[in-house]
Amino acid sequence: MGKRILLLDDDQGILDIVSYLLVDSGFEVETQANGEAVFAVIGDFQPDLVLMDVMLAEMDGRLICRALKANVLTGHIPVILISGTHDLAQSLHQQGAPNDFLAKPFDLDVLLNKVNAQLT
Repeated sequence: MGKRILLLDDDQGILDIVSYLLVDSGFEVETQANGEAVFAVIGDFQPDLVLMDVMLAEMDGRLICRALKANVLTGHIPVILISGTHDLAQSLHQQGAPNDFLAKPFDLDVLLNKVNAQLT
């Protein structure tokens, strides 16, 4: 069984395309359209990586990332944030920052390279 990736995005098209790509690459993927239940899903699914959009309908992915990084049970899980409106590259070295950042629109090969880099 492949590594587990939790994918959060409120855009169903992104969820479908990225999920298909990741599953086709050998990963086990759980998708969520909102961040409200993220901690329950992480507890049940136990992902090796969280890949999420910054702009979720009801929550800010940056706040979810900080909460994940601050929790002793989830702080070790790599997080890649995706954003079309925020440049997070300069914040990668701050406390609670994501492990990596991907700007929209993104190339699927770049996405896979970033995912693989975090999981090796």
